[in-house]
Amino acid sequence: MNRFLEHSGAKYPIIQAPMGWMARSQLASAVSNAGGLGIIETSSGETDNCKAEIQKMAELTDKPFGVNLPIMFLHDDSMLKFICESGVRFVTTSAGSPKKFLAPLKEAGIVVYHAVPTVEAALKCAEAGVDGLVVEGGEGGGFKNPEEVSTLVLLQAIAEKVDLPLVAAGGICDGRGMAAAFALGAEAVQMGTRFVACAENPAHNNYKQAIVDAATDGTYMLNKTSSPCVRALKTERSAEYFNSGKMPMEAFMTIKDLYFGGDMEASVALAGQTAGLINEVKSAEDIISETISSYNAICHRMASSTF
Repeated sequence: MNRFLEHSGAKYPIIQAPMGWMARSQLASAVSNAGGLGIIETSSGETDNCKAEIQKMAELTDKPFGVNLPIMFLHDDSMLKFICESGVRFVTTSAGSPKKFLAPLKEAGIVVYHAVPTVEAALKCAEAGVDGLVVEGGEGGGFKNPEEVSTLVLLQAIAEKVDLPLVAAGGICDGRGMAAAFALGAEAVQMGTRFVACAENPAHNNYKQAIVDAATDGTYMLNKTSSPCVRALKTERSAEYFNSGKMPMEAFMTIKDLYFGGDMEASVALAGQTAGLINEVKSAEDIISETISSYNAICHRMASSTF
């Protein structure tokens, strides 16, 4: 029994991460149509646009999808109310305590998974009544816990203490990573950087190519002594922030010039360490089918390797 598949209705236990501005209907519908669970972002703060993107999903797919609600980035409860009335059946929450969101979401019959970067946060969320957890290791891109506990360690630590379906996030971009995560207790995986370098992602080709070209040590953890701490590709601009130890919030004001204009020095190019494992831009269908095929082959091989 896979509890995530029961909760989500997806064919495969693969979630596309809710990358700001990029995780909208074009990408999310492609992921859902390929058997994964596409997620619509709301972290961009473009409430009306995000609502329209959620509604557009009905035109692009008849498969399940979800929405992410980043609690600290939502300025009012309009998006929460919209989700509760929209027919969406699966929500991930992040960036804050899910407590005040849980009652209305559950009342609307919505399954709620919360993203956690620590064991302590996992225990609090389990006590609050979430249905599952997205376990975010330090390898992942975007907003991170500056303590940098790896998915390899964090997943095991949380699995020992919490009996909820766990989604492994960070350091996973293919069937090898998925097999490793499932061996450690996950029932699904979430991939972000892999779905940035995806044909259906509306991001500029310069951003995708930078991921393809990156080495395994091709990212920095920025702002570790302040907030927000993020993992991003190594560029001249991110090197400046890394060396100074500080990254101003203003860096995010021009992030769309990087994402969609292709200016890799306009802001910081959020990405995880899996950038060093990604060698080609592929379609969502190819990413998911190859991940599942590789995962199944590894499980078959491992089943015959007992001692």
